[in-house]
Amino acid sequence: MPYGEQTLWPDHCVQSSHGATFHARLKTDKARMVVRKGMKPAIDSYSAFYENDRVTSTGLSGYLRNRGVTRTGLVGLATDFCVFYTAMDARREGFDVILVEDGCRAIDLDGSLAVAMKAMTDVGVMVALASDLMS
Repeated sequence: MPYGEQTLWPDHCVQSSHGATFHARLKTDKARMVVRKGMKPAIDSYSAFYENDRVTSTGLSGYLRNRGVTRTGLVGLATDFCVFYTAMDARREGFDVILVEDGCRAIDLDGSLAVAMKAMTDVGVMVALASDLMS
Protein backbone atom coordinates (compact mmCIF):
# COMPACT_ATOMS: atom_id res chain seq x y z
CA MET A 1 0.00 0.00 0.00
CA PRO A 2 1.19 3.59 -0.48
CA TYR A 3 1.51 3.99 3.31
CA GLY A 4 3.55 0.82 3.88
CA GLU A 5 3.54 -2.97 3.97
CA GLN A 6 0.16 -4.67 4.30
CA THR A 7 -0.70 -8.05 5.80
CA LEU A 8 -3.70 -9.78 4.26
CA TRP A 9 -6.06 -11.35 6.80
CA PRO A 10 -9.18 -13.48 6.42
CA ASP A 11 -12.34 -11.38 6.51
CA HIS A 12 -13.24 -10.45 10.10
CA CYS A 13 -15.19 -7.73 11.89
CA VAL A 14 -16.90 -6.77 8.64
CA GLN A 15 -19.11 -3.72 9.09
CA SER A 16 -22.78 -4.63 9.75
CA SER A 17 -21.93 -8.34 10.12
CA HIS A 18 -22.26 -10.63 13.14
CA GLY A 19 -18.47 -10.59 13.55
CA ALA A 20 -18.48 -6.82 14.10
CA THR A 21 -21.11 -6.80 16.84
CA PHE A 22 -20.45 -6.65 20.55
CA HIS A 23 -20.96 -9.90 22.45
CA ALA A 24 -24.57 -10.14 23.63
CA ARG A 25 -23.51 -10.31 27.31
CA LEU A 26 -21.19 -7.31 27.10
CA LYS A 27 -22.76 -4.43 29.00
CA THR A 28 -22.38 -1.37 26.77
CA ASP A 29 -25.06 0.84 28.34
CA LYS A 30 -22.45 2.93 30.19
CA ALA A 31 -20.11 3.32 27.20
CA ARG A 32 -19.54 6.97 26.37
CA MET A 33 -17.76 6.41 23.05
CA VAL A 34 -17.43 3.64 20.50
CA VAL A 35 -14.44 4.01 18.16
CA ARG A 36 -15.30 3.09 14.61
CA LYS A 37 -12.20 2.15 12.67
CA GLY A 38 -11.45 0.43 9.41
CA MET A 39 -14.09 2.46 7.63
CA LYS A 40 -11.94 3.23 4.57
CA PRO A 41 -11.46 0.24 2.25
CA ALA A 42 -8.09 1.51 1.01
CA ILE A 43 -6.53 1.84 4.48
CA ASP A 44 -5.88 -0.93 7.00
CA SER A 45 -6.82 -0.10 10.55
CA TYR A 46 -5.10 -1.65 13.54
CA SER A 47 -4.83 1.19 16.07
CA ALA A 48 -7.74 2.67 18.01
CA PHE A 49 -6.01 6.06 17.56
CA TYR A 50 -4.99 6.16 13.87
CA GLU A 51 -5.61 4.33 10.63
CA ASN A 52 -2.50 2.62 9.22
CA ASP A 53 -1.68 5.62 7.06
CA ARG A 54 -0.53 7.14 10.42
CA VAL A 55 -2.39 10.37 9.53
CA THR A 56 -6.12 9.63 9.70
CA SER A 57 -7.19 10.01 13.33
CA THR A 58 -10.13 8.18 14.92
CA GLY A 59 -10.63 11.07 17.36
CA LEU A 60 -9.88 8.91 20.40
CA SER A 61 -6.89 10.94 21.56
CA GLY A 62 -8.83 14.21 21.64
CA TYR A 63 -11.77 12.54 23.33
CA LEU A 64 -9.56 11.16 26.11
CA ARG A 65 -7.65 14.42 26.58
CA ASN A 66 -10.89 16.41 26.82
CA ARG A 67 -11.87 14.16 29.72
CA GLY A 68 -8.55 14.45 31.54
CA VAL A 69 -7.49 10.86 30.88
CA THR A 70 -3.73 10.30 31.20
CA ARG A 71 -3.52 6.49 31.48
CA THR A 72 -5.05 3.81 29.29
CA GLY A 73 -5.51 0.09 29.94
CA LEU A 74 -5.52 -2.19 26.93
CA VAL A 75 -7.09 -5.59 26.39
CA GLY A 76 -8.13 -7.27 23.17
CA LEU A 77 -7.12 -9.00 19.98
CA ALA A 78 -4.50 -9.27 18.75
CA THR A 79 -1.64 -8.40 21.11
CA ASP A 80 0.88 -8.22 18.28
CA PHE A 81 -1.23 -6.20 15.84
CA CYS A 82 -4.26 -4.13 16.89
CA VAL A 83 -3.32 -3.96 20.57
CA PHE A 84 0.32 -3.28 19.65
CA TYR A 85 -0.51 -0.41 17.28
CA THR A 86 -2.96 1.05 19.80
CA ALA A 87 -0.37 0.89 22.59
CA MET A 88 2.32 2.48 20.43
CA ASP A 89 -0.01 5.27 19.32
CA ALA A 90 -1.21 5.87 22.88
CA ARG A 91 2.42 6.32 23.96
CA ARG A 92 3.10 8.55 20.93
CA GLU A 93 0.14 10.66 22.03
CA GLY A 94 1.60 10.93 25.54
CA PHE A 95 -0.66 8.54 27.45
CA ASP A 96 0.62 6.09 30.04
CA VAL A 97 -0.30 2.58 28.91
CA ILE A 98 -0.92 -0.62 30.83
CA LEU A 99 -1.24 -3.75 28.70
CA VAL A 100 -3.36 -6.31 30.56
CA GLU A 101 -1.50 -9.36 29.32
CA ASP A 102 -4.08 -11.98 30.28
CA GLY A 103 -6.81 -9.88 28.67
CA CYS A 104 -5.15 -10.17 25.26
CA ARG A 105 -4.38 -12.89 22.75
CA ALA A 106 -1.78 -12.81 20.01
CA ILE A 107 -1.56 -14.16 16.49
CA ASP A 108 2.23 -14.60 16.78
CA LEU A 109 2.95 -14.59 13.07
CA ASP A 110 6.61 -15.58 12.63
CA GLY A 111 7.61 -14.29 16.08
CA SER A 112 5.54 -11.11 15.91
CA LEU A 113 4.48 -11.35 19.56
CA ALA A 114 8.04 -11.16 20.93
CA VAL A 115 8.87 -8.28 18.58
CA ALA A 116 5.72 -6.39 19.59
CA MET A 117 6.25 -6.96 23.32
CA LYS A 118 9.83 -5.68 23.14
CA ALA A 119 8.83 -2.62 21.13
CA MET A 120 6.02 -1.81 23.56
CA THR A 121 8.14 -2.17 26.68
CA ASP A 122 10.95 -0.18 25.01
CA VAL A 123 8.60 2.83 24.73
CA GLY A 124 7.34 2.48 28.29
CA VAL A 125 4.21 0.35 27.99
CA MET A 126 3.67 -1.32 31.35
CA VAL A 127 2.60 -4.99 31.32
CA ALA A 128 0.40 -6.38 34.08
CA LEU A 129 -1.96 -9.23 34.80
CA ALA A 130 -5.59 -8.43 35.56
CA SER A 131 -5.14 -9.78 39.09
CA ASP A 132 -2.32 -7.25 39.63
CA LEU A 133 -4.76 -4.44 38.92
CA MET A 134 -7.56 -5.67 41.17
CA SER A 135 -7.31 -4.33 44.68
